Amino acid sequence: MVKHRAWRGLSGPAVKVWLELRARYNGGNNGRLTLSLREAAELLGMGKTTAQRAFAELQAAGFLSLEKEGCWYGRKAHEWRCTDIPMGRDSSTRDWQHRKASASSPEKKQNAVPRRDSREP
Repeated sequence: MVKHRAWRGLSGPAVKVWLELRARYNGGNNGRLTLSLREAAELLGMGKTTAQRAFAELQAAGFLSLEKEGCWYGRKAHEWRCTDIPMGRDSSTRDWQHRKASASSPEKKQNAVPRRDSREP
């Protein structure tokens, strides 16, 4: 998997989030892996927005699948499935192998905001 172009196209924060989620797999809880944005930000040394982008990137690339949405008021984190390992009796889907290159390539970075000319009034 680590030699696949989809994996090599992931950003650093996405790799960190995936490794943290994958480390929480205990042999029978795939599809119920939890990691909140706040927890990811604190554990992995990134902002919540960066963590949110990392989760979105992992979903778009096919490495993670959202199984159950969390609830802010119930203080429940999303439940995730890693697509490289089986879930219950179902075999692994390995969605990242079937995505087109454009889906797994990193998003274009936003252009810098143009500077204001100091000569303008």
